[in-house]
Amino acid sequence: ATYVKVREGGRIVSRAVIIAVAVNEDGKREVLGVATGPSEAETFWTDFLRSLADRGLRGVKLVVADDHKGLRAAARRVFDATHQRCRVHWMRNALAHAPAKQRTAVAAMLKTIFAQENKADAEAQWEVVADALREKQARLGTLMDASRDDVLAYMDFPREHWAQIASTNPLERVNREIKRRSDVIGIFPNDEAIVRLVGALMLETNDEWTVA
Repeated sequence: ATYVKVREGGRIVSRAVIIAVAVNEDGKREVLGVATGPSEAETFWTDFLRSLADRGLRGVKLVVADDHKGLRAAARRVFDATHQRCRVHWMRNALAHAPAKQRTAVAAMLKTIFAQENKADAEAQWEVVADALREKQARLGTLMDASRDDVLAYMDFPREHWAQIASTNPLERVNREIKRRSDVIGIFPNDEAIVRLVGALMLETNDEWTVA
């Protein structure tokens, strides 16, 4: 979510703005929806995803997100889809378990996993790297043991789509633009004003993706 300021009952509060972006079978991205809420609670995500399903969203095969438990539970309940844990966020979490002086070396080892040509080779390399690291960094080894399937889920899909579905980077770029535009406003008078601004930006973004 991107958090913006809004007036509510005479107070200024933070409001979560969430968007859903899809990648279709042709590898093209499109914006599916926008919503606002008080926080990123599981109920908020569930209501949002159900609203997308009610509007006709079907055939969701992969939900790409960071390791947000509320979103994961909501996606599983509404779409019964595989979860792809954002590879970039996972790398940051993994490196946080390594000593500062060794992070460059650890990052290089982890990147060898994602350089593999197919999932079977990546899984094999994952085990090699995990075994090598767990001797000195037990917590990192434990993280790798628990997260392999979530982090490599994108490799079950066409290789030409990997860059689109391995991480939430494309979505984060959109969120940064939302934040930049909303900072100009400062404080929104109500939720409707948030949706008008973000909705207009998403229409603009979607049009750009369509003609790209």
